[in-house]
Amino acid sequence: MMRVRYTAWALGLIGLMAALAAPVQVSAQEARRGGTAVIHMSAEQRMLNPALRASTGVYYISGKIIEPLIDKSFSGYEPVLATDWSSSADGLAITLTLREGVLWHDGMPFGCADVAFSAMQMWKTRLNYSTALQANLTGVDCDGSHRAVFRYSKPMPLDLFVAAMPDLGHPVPRHLYEGTDFDTNPYNTAPVGTGPFRFESYVAGDYVSAVRNDSYWREGYPYLDGIVWRFIDDKSAAVAGLEAEVIHESGFTSVSMDDVARLSRDPRFSVGTRGYENNVAHSTIEFNHRNPVLANVQVRRAIAHALDLDRAIGGIMRGFAAQGRGPVPMAGGRNYTDRVARYVFDPQKARRMLDDAGYPVQADGLRFTLRHRSAPWGEYTRLWGLYFAEAMRDIDIGVELLENDASGYLRGVYRDHDFDTANGWHQFRSDPAVSTTVWLRSGQPHGAPWTNQFGFADPQIDTLIDDAATRLDPGERATLYHQIQRRTQETLPVLFAIEHPFVSVTNRRLKNHHNTPRWNSSSWYDLWLDD
Repeated sequence: MMRVRYTAWALGLIGLMAALAAPVQVSAQEARRGGTAVIHMSAEQRMLNPALRASTGVYYISGKIIEPLIDKSFSGYEPVLATDWSSSADGLAITLTLREGVLWHDGMPFGCADVAFSAMQMWKTRLNYSTALQANLTGVDCDGSHRAVFRYSKPMPLDLFVAAMPDLGHPVPRHLYEGTDFDTNPYNTAPVGTGPFRFESYVAGDYVSAVRNDSYWREGYPYLDGIVWRFIDDKSAAVAGLEAEVIHESGFTSVSMDDVARLSRDPRFSVGTRGYENNVAHSTIEFNHRNPVLANVQVRRAIAHALDLDRAIGGIMRGFAAQGRGPVPMAGGRNYTDRVARYVFDPQKARRMLDDAGYPVQADGLRFTLRHRSAPWGEYTRLWGLYFAEAMRDIDIGVELLENDASGYLRGVYRDHDFDTANGWHQFRSDPAVSTTVWLRSGQPHGAPWTNQFGFADPQIDTLIDDAATRLDPGERATLYHQIQRRTQETLPVLFAIEHPFVSVTNRRLKNHHNTPRWNSSSWYDLWLDD
């Protein structure tokens, strides 16, 4: 079966795609010290603790302040706060050697007690994505202050553990959180970490700033004096800032695709997808299964048939996407399969299916009405919402579009369940068990963002997910993930409609940018600003 590759996604935009795919050139200049990088963010989440919320919006800022145990480079996984890791033969114990001589920004020493506290009190019980991953974690033993042993009741594959750490392995200081209400702890918005930059200020609705950590454990780093992240939801204003060169980078496709194309021809900017290899995304349609209409799988399948994904790819993503084949994207490697059910665009079939499901057109010309929330993550998520409403009207389903900012969307969908349908994005991070299967597994902690808060439960999917998470053999795990993809495409708890990379627009004065596969989420310790 033919598999679509990213290089074939561009429909009439081959020149632009070639430019976007081009590797970032590493400067041979000597790094310059000083300067402040100004970064555009399209949405504000009001949470900066990556041990409580796994989110690109959190990592984009806090990844420079709070470091993970392990990070990922283009050559593989690399030590950060952990310098070595190993597993017992049975997979029930994973041992980490922790970096010595590291200080929290308040001057207190970093050690195993911080890792054990974060793992047991946050990663296992509170952190979206991680609660499922660490469900079998029974304890973290400290063998001295710089050796941590993670103990499991069922096998934890070492490759899965390591793959999860860049996103789900950020320790926070125990002495600042122990005995407090985690949700209201002031350090959630004024983080204290070990990273190259120290938190300076947070002006709600405006910006967050951080300054150089002069006591950073990497000798000679960072180069920058500081970083300022500005919250600008107006795309035109963000582009104006880029063109005036008062903003140095806009990531995660936060400006319009028309502007991406235009700025890619401006020699002042580097425009591309490099640096997102670990963050391929799906544009999703999420269903609230508490609504009896949407609990009917035939209705969900009819909705899938009503979506002209090729039109959406061309019109919304400007050809820079491909149709999704379930929860694992092509970037999933051996864990991906394209041998799944597909829902071709066929609005007539969709109408027949809705009739057969018991939802004929009523006197008002509608079958029923859906209350729909669109994630405010950028232009294309908003356009997705508009297109969804248009497509539903074509099969006689009404759509009420609900307005919300980032926090309102997260509350409305994942905590309060105040929606019928929603569209946002799912990000794949190296392994399906890191940030993907939590979208499907029932029993997620109430309100955890980007997890199954949809009222959906399928015992078969739950069993497959649990089994895959404990298989030490990568081939066996891949077979189970293929089964999960097929079952998901049959039951459609969530429609993983389109997969796509992200795009950054970066001023060429920034050097050493996008030099890791999760660069926007990484620490930027070696980033510098040219004159």
